[in-house]
Amino acid sequence: MTTFALPQLASSPPTPSTAPEAPSKPLGAQTEVGNYFVANYPPFGHWTTGRVRDLHAALAQEPVAGTDLGVYLHIPFCRKRCHFCYFRVYTDKNSREIRSYLDAALAELETYARTRLIAGRKPKFIYFGGGTPSYLSPDQLRYLTDGMKRILPWDQAEEIAFEGEPGTLNETKLRTLRELGVTRLSLGIEHLDDRILEINGRAHRSKEVFRAFETARAMGFAQINVDLIAGMLEETDALWDDTVARTLALGPDSVTIYQMEIPYNTTIYQQMKASGSLVAPVADWATKRRWVQRAFSTFESAGYTVTAATTVTKNPSTTKFLYRQGLFDGSDLLSVGVSSFGHLRGVNYQNDHHFDPYIQSLQAGQLPVYRAYGLSDSERYIREIALQLKNGSVSIEAFTKKFGVDPRVRFAEALGKLEAMGALVDDPGRITFTREALMNADRLIYEFFLPEHREGRYA
Repeated sequence: MTTFALPQLASSPPTPSTAPEAPSKPLGAQTEVGNYFVANYPPFGHWTTGRVRDLHAALAQEPVAGTDLGVYLHIPFCRKRCHFCYFRVYTDKNSREIRSYLDAALAELETYARTRLIAGRKPKFIYFGGGTPSYLSPDQLRYLTDGMKRILPWDQAEEIAFEGEPGTLNETKLRTLRELGVTRLSLGIEHLDDRILEINGRAHRSKEVFRAFETARAMGFAQINVDLIAGMLEETDALWDDTVARTLALGPDSVTIYQMEIPYNTTIYQQMKASGSLVAPVADWATKRRWVQRAFSTFESAGYTVTAATTVTKNPSTTKFLYRQGLFDGSDLLSVGVSSFGHLRGVNYQNDHHFDPYIQSLQAGQLPVYRAYGLSDSERYIREIALQLKNGSVSIEAFTKKFGVDPRVRFAEALGKLEAMGALVDDPGRITFTREALMNADRLIYEFFLPEHREGRYA
C-alpha cells in the first residue's frame, strides 16, 4: 500500500458556517471517518440478504405504467486506487480476467432481460460508472456495448453517460466513445494542481486533463461534465480558487463538485487508524462548504446555473442528468456489475462485493444479488422527496398527485423543523432549500427519514 504523510492543513482558521444543521444528524466541525453523501434510502446497512426475495418478487411482475428504465454498468478497473476511493475497484486484472468480467456483466443483463419486469423494454438512460470505464480498450468497449445493444436496444436512449479518467482518454478511445453514442462524457478531474493530484493518489496530471478535454470538445460530445472535489489532502484557498478558475476557462457544459469525505474503506482511513486519529487530515465541513459556495458563485457570475447540491450547468434547458433524476424519482434502474446497486419496482438491491463470487454466480446461472430492501409506499415517498431535494426544490403538486398526500401534510414535522432553521425559501407551490441549506442537503434530508433509518452506513 502506498504510504503518505497526514499533513496539517495549511489554511486560515475555518470560517463559521451560517448553514443550518439538522439536529437528527448533526455534522461535526471536523471531517471524521464515515460517509456523508446520501445515495439512497434507507441506508445500505438496512438492506439484507433475507430480503433478496423482494427483488425476485418484483421481477415476476409487470412494470408500473409510465416508469422509465435505466441501466447502470459498473466497470471496476483502475490504473491505481485513489487514497480517498471507497468504491469496489481493481488495479491488478489482466485482459483475460477483464473479458471474463464483461461476459459476466452481459450474462447478468441478459438474465434480467428475460424477466417479466424487463422483457421488451428499452432504456431511456444508460450510465457507465466505476472504477474507470475508460480503462477499457476500444475493442473491449465495442465488445461490451455491442452485447448490451443486442440484449436491450439503445435506439430510444436519450442519455448515454460515461465516466472517464483523463489519462486513459487518448484520441482513439475518445473517437470510439463518440461512435458508440456517448452523449455525456464525465471527466474525473478532481483538481488541477499536480501536487494535490499526486498526494491524493490520482493517476492523471493536469496536462492530461487539458489534452483530453480539448480533444473531446473537438469531437463534438453533446455534454462534457467535469468532476471536482473540494477539500482534498493539502487543499488551500489559493489552490482551490486556481482550480475553479482554470476549470471555468475550459468552459465545460456542467461541473459537479463534491465535498471530500473519508469512508472507512479508504487508504486515508487506514493511515488514520494506524496513527490513532479519528479526525481526517482534510478541511473541516465549514471550509468545504465555503469552497463549494465560492465555486458556485464564480460559475454563476459566468452565466452558469446551480441545478443541484453538487452541480452547476451552463444551459439547464438542454443539459440534463437523466441518470441522476431517474435514481431520485423512482425510475427502474437496472444495475449490473460487481457491488453495483439498483432500484427495480420499488426494491433496492445490491450485488456481491467480490470479483470472483460475482462471476461464479453468473456462470452458475444465478443473479449475484446479495442484499435488498423492498420499500413500502410510505418509504418510497420518503426516498423520492428526500433524494429530489438534493436538487434544491420539489413540486408540491407533483408529489401530491403521485402519492395521494400533500407533502406539507405528510412531512409537516420535518418541514416545520427546516422552516424553523431557516432552511426553506418562501416559494409558492414548491418546497425549496435556501442556498446555505443546499450546501447541507445530505444532512438536512435526514429530517424526512423514519427514526429507525437515521443511522446506517452508506458504504
